[in-house]
Amino acid sequence: MNSSLRNFAAIGAAVVSLSLFAAEPPKVGATFPALTIGGDLEGTVPDLNGKVVLVDFWASWCAPCKESFPAMKELHEKYSAQGLVVVAVSIDEEKSDMDAFLKKNPVPFTLVRDPKSALFDTKLGLTGVPVSYILDKQGKVAFSHSGYEGKKTKKLLTEKIESLLKN
Repeated sequence: MNSSLRNFAAIGAAVVSLSLFAAEPPKVGATFPALTIGGDLEGTVPDLNGKVVLVDFWASWCAPCKESFPAMKELHEKYSAQGLVVVAVSIDEEKSDMDAFLKKNPVPFTLVRDPKSALFDTKLGLTGVPVSYILDKQGKVAFSHSGYEGKKTKKLLTEKIESLLKN
């Protein structure tokens, strides 16, 4: 085997082996990783035990993320008294970018930051924003959605949240 072919084979084997160990986004029914402050995240996360949780990954530069914030605010206001917790996880590297966004788009729900993408990329294997997960009262993934399609996405989130809050 010539050296070029040998190098190509070695690179191919490395890519295959890396992909075998890459994190994959959690599927419905899987336990969602803990939202750990200090290790992965900056901010404060309330007690999530026994709560239905909407975890939304976003970034200040993401136009669909900005569109989703009024819907998450409405969901929080409508269902928080019934046991819904909304946790928006910014993947902005710079805190000042997140803060500037929030100054223009203030919200009443929990905000944390994953500046090194430790949760977003390393643990969850996510690649784009916005991405939303709804967790049941046991912390298992009940629903996931990528992107934000206005009323269609809001309706999907609302239906799943209402269903889980009844259980």
